[in-house]
Amino acid sequence: MVAGWLRRWSAWAATALLAALPVHAQTPSHWPDAAFRAGFEAASSGPDTDADAARFLAQATFGATEADIEHLRAIGYEAWLAEQFAIPATKQVPYMDWVRSLDPDAYLSDNVRLEAWNMAAAGTPDPSRPGFPANARGDQLRQRVAFALSEIFVVSEKNGTLAYQPWALASYYDLLAERAFGNYRDLLEGVTLHPAMGVYLSMIGNRRADPELNIRPDENYAREVMQLFSVGLVQLEPDGTPTLVGGATVPTYGQATVRGFAAAFTGWIWNNTGCGADTYPCCTEETYTWCGPWANADDRPIWQLPMQPVEAFHDATSDKQLLDYPGAALPGGVLMHGGDAQAEMQAALDNLFRHPNVGPFVATRLIQRLVTSNPSPDYVRRTAAVFADDGSGVRGNLQALVRAILLDPEARYGHWQKPTTFGKLREPLLKNLHLWRAFQGRSQSGRIQNLSTWPWIEDWYGQAPLRSPSVFNFFQPAYRPPGAIAAQGLVAPEFQILNDSTIVATPNQLFIHLFCYNVLNHQCYTESLSDTLLMDIQADAQLAAGNPAALVDAYDRLLMAGQMSPFMRSVLLTRLQAMTSAELGENLGRERVQHVLYLIVNSPEYSIQK
Repeated sequence: MVAGWLRRWSAWAATALLAALPVHAQTPSHWPDAAFRAGFEAASSGPDTDADAARFLAQATFGATEADIEHLRAIGYEAWLAEQFAIPATKQVPYMDWVRSLDPDAYLSDNVRLEAWNMAAAGTPDPSRPGFPANARGDQLRQRVAFALSEIFVVSEKNGTLAYQPWALASYYDLLAERAFGNYRDLLEGVTLHPAMGVYLSMIGNRRADPELNIRPDENYAREVMQLFSVGLVQLEPDGTPTLVGGATVPTYGQATVRGFAAAFTGWIWNNTGCGADTYPCCTEETYTWCGPWANADDRPIWQLPMQPVEAFHDATSDKQLLDYPGAALPGGVLMHGGDAQAEMQAALDNLFRHPNVGPFVATRLIQRLVTSNPSPDYVRRTAAVFADDGSGVRGNLQALVRAILLDPEARYGHWQKPTTFGKLREPLLKNLHLWRAFQGRSQSGRIQNLSTWPWIEDWYGQAPLRSPSVFNFFQPAYRPPGAIAAQGLVAPEFQILNDSTIVATPNQLFIHLFCYNVLNHQCYTESLSDTLLMDIQADAQLAAGNPAALVDAYDRLLMAGQMSPFMRSVLLTRLQAMTSAELGENLGRERVQHVLYLIVNSPEYSIQK
């Protein structure tokens, strides 16, 4: 405690000393004024300021709004989390069903799924509109975690089959949202048996070995469920650092283990009814097809149903080498033969779930997606321990893990404690969503059918939900951009999509949203605006015209959580003050708002979420 008090006093003294210097001797700093928070209060006790609230919301939602900041300040972190954990998932499939009901004969492309995703993420649906589906529940934390999970448990529209199955992708995303706060073991099983994953990683139709026909179990899902979804390639310590033996890392598994899991996962196919138990691939081509209008006897589309086993094609005769680790329920990690497809799948998933790597592996991935690219080993250790035991003896409680990640002292104070290594590059898609949320993006119809949902959204942002170019996501968690970051042994995953194209295309797209799609100036294009999301900058235009300094301070709090440096503030004010009413007339306020927002969201300081 004494050390914490001394650090706070030192920071205050340094600030006071700087303020006492003659004005001409001061140079605007590139760092925000420090206000050390790691003291007597628990990290979960806040937020103490609007800036603290905005910063938390940047990690836990798709971006702060003034209403969210006010609400969080009023009830505190713990109560806010409890509220969010209790809100049911906003789902995409019901919305797509509603859109189809408007014109049953119309073709619905994947753009409608993207529209549903954008509406849930931005919080734009208006359930009060006549005929509009009441699927907007304000489940920001759930949607934010679901998006993080979608970048770990990847399926993609870029698969040739999934490209024409938007309901399959919507159903898969709904699964991630529904189970985001459940148990990791249940999530893993849901992902394993979902037809979208079955197609994407070719587990669906996987069958036992038949040497005469030169058939062997497909190893695709067996590899990725280990490498990307659960244990990773090397053994980990509880703090997420690699286990070293003689200075070398230790592989988590080998080829024999891949073959073992592949054999354990054989015998799964579409969940159709009316087919014989030993029929494969299933009655007719029509029932084998998995998109509507074909359905099973329960009239539920088969892409919403978990895959079902076909025992004739499950390998029940061979022993299977799975993961071997201290405490494994299977002696030597070997699954003895004789079980049916369901029993062996369950045993294989249990074997994965209990591996000691899973806690630090999953904790690190979620910390990277929500908080910082380079969490300290202590941060990983603390949160992985919650994964191992949530305090009531339960392993894999994702709700407890998310809470631990967001309320950890490093999450709340890391920008002061580790200013040169803490933080992450904001994903470009999140910049777009932050603007929409912060400035109450709405359309006249309640729909979103403008540039945000066109097929080439990936060309602007380098990403779109469930449109990754590969199972390895848009960027890899261990990506190191060459230069200073790599030289320090740090990682910066999101920099993998910051390339020659997106570094130009993303600012251009944000320019369109700011200068064309707002309630004061939306005449850049001639298309109908009824389905176009327009941001409301009207209230701020008056403030911008009369007090640009107050405008910058307001956006510093709302968009940058009070972390704007004096240098950046000076640059912005210089620009705004150079814009005059003599030049712009009654448009002065609007243009100042547009210019300052464009400069902020494309600035290096905003681009790095601290």
